[in-house]
Amino acid sequence: MQTAPEGLAAAEQSISTVDAWVTIVWNDPVNLMSYVTYVFRSYFGHPHAKAEMLMRQVHEQGRAVVSAGNRERMEVDVQAMHSYGLWATLQRSGD
Repeated sequence: MQTAPEGLAAAEQSISTVDAWVTIVWNDPVNLMSYVTYVFRSYFGHPHAKAEMLMRQVHEQGRAVVSAGNRERMEVDVQAMHSYGLWATLQRSGD
């Protein structure tokens, strides 16, 4: 069936328009890498390997995009990261 890829592309495009915001976690000198991994696993439900990859990105590159969605959802995620003691912000994706 050739319509499935076209339908999938249209769905991805509509999702990307709706999910135009991202949550970014920034590196800080306070939190242990193991704690950051724990937060990503417990709050976002990431498997250990993905949580560790995101933690490494924060540590080595200074930041990582940890979630994407609508603005309201990203505001919730940012507040959750703050409650865990992590430095997080939101911005439009692609900015």
